[in-house]
Amino acid sequence: RVQLVESGGDSVQSGGSLRLSCAASGNTYYSSCVSWFRQAPGKEREGVAGIFVGGGNSYYDNSAKGRFTISRDNAKSTVYLEMNNLRPEDTAMYYCAADEGVNGRAWCQNNWWAPHRLVHWGQGTQVTVSS
Repeated sequence: RVQLVESGGDSVQSGGSLRLSCAASGNTYYSSCVSWFRQAPGKEREGVAGIFVGGGNSYYDNSAKGRFTISRDNAKSTVYLEMNNLRPEDTAMYYCAADEGVNGRAWCQNNWWAPHRLVHWGQGTQVTVSS
């Protein structure tokens, strides 16, 4: 079973940067599809970025393109979300999530953004951006 632990959330001013970390445990990490989601109060959970760990292929929501970068450090079994030029509308609880590790790259490309398709979830880390 994969366990995910997020960290790195903080309160920053508009235009600032943060790096979120998602530390994974479990023997399916290297073949997993790992995504970052966020959920603001009163809003649905939305996918921000995803990565197929095995190949390093990355995927982004339009809101994240050009500002956010997802990456992984396999030696540390950790997936990162580097967030730059943060805006107040980026304020949310950020979660990382992963699949079972058996679906492959193509599945990840098509499903990284769908919260109901990912089965392992972390507890979340809060990001607050003030104007």
